[in-house]
Amino acid sequence: MAETTAERFGITDGFASRRYFRKFAEITAHLGRVAGVMAAEGELSREEVKVLTGYVTALTYTFRALSMKYLMVGRDTGRFFGSLTIDTTDSGFPVATELMTMANDAQQAQVHLANMPSEEELKDQMLREIIGERSVPTKLQFALSQRNYYEELLRGHLFWLRNDPESIWLRNLSETRRRFLLHWAVYDSETNLPVVYLMEVEDTGRVALPKDQYRWPEVQAHLMAQSLGGLKLLTIAKGFDTDFDDLHPKRLKRFHIGPMYSHAYTHQHGPLRQVLADAEAPEGQDWALVWSREDLESERVIEERAGWFSTVEREVFALDPFAGRGAETGTTESERSIILPQRPFQVLSEQAPPGFDGVRKYVVGAGGRVLRY
Repeated sequence: MAETTAERFGITDGFASRRYFRKFAEITAHLGRVAGVMAAEGELSREEVKVLTGYVTALTYTFRALSMKYLMVGRDTGRFFGSLTIDTTDSGFPVATELMTMANDAQQAQVHLANMPSEEELKDQMLREIIGERSVPTKLQFALSQRNYYEELLRGHLFWLRNDPESIWLRNLSETRRRFLLHWAVYDSETNLPVVYLMEVEDTGRVALPKDQYRWPEVQAHLMAQSLGGLKLLTIAKGFDTDFDDLHPKRLKRFHIGPMYSHAYTHQHGPLRQVLADAEAPEGQDWALVWSREDLESERVIEERAGWFSTVEREVFALDPFAGRGAETGTTESERSIILPQRPFQVLSEQAPPGFDGVRKYVVGAGGRVLRY
């Protein structure tokens, strides 16, 4: 997918770059707690919470790696190394090319590390420069930051541009029917946002899906090809149902993590701009994150003829009955939530801008406790 012409901004100031990464470290920590609140309210299963928190953790590691890469931005390191580029209008997240470059760096990380001095050697050289030459060892600090970046990439478990499907066995419904939770994720290059997919599937194949050397690679390729933000869930589920006669999608969920709004980093429009400006929140509390969930459920099963003597199961999906929105959204239910610290929430409540009545609010209070309003 080609990236859109969203407004981009390179963070060239070192202090601003560090504040940006600290902000996201806090936000991703809160996301796991939000998932826990949703589970306590019965909106997510235990397996779904585990999957979502896994992807949120991977996002945390991705941001940690990028923070190492751009640790010395704005300093004279002896070479131009660029700066973190973020989408300031539509997402607040890094642009997708940052993750593309990171994936390429990960493939060559071992080679880079083999040609670099060890961390101990770099620190020893820094000490000698500080004591002997009485100067700041900026170039050595830069070399160490890049070493830490490549080491972080080698540790793995990061959120990549494509995170291929994995499966979790849920239960056996009978000797010939098993239920799995499939999950995968992408970093949408059109919106510059992480998107997570969860699909509950009943498998009536002869060999269990994850162990099927023929079907499983086909399923993975099919799902990744359909992971486009512009596609409705109904289109994705029906295509899957049609292409795999012995796999029956019972439920499909899609989570959009973001946009992230911050008065210091993004040029948001609409009521949130004024809310964040009026909140005058201290560093670390000047943000709001949107979390969107789409849900499509199978309502019933019908049988269709397949050849002369056999039939196959086909799913009929339930669409949102209110005002015909199901046909428009391709979902059974869709919901937008917003996660924000206490002070911006207070301003949002006082101003009560239109359009926020139906938005679920998760408020981060003292000690990182998350409450739903």
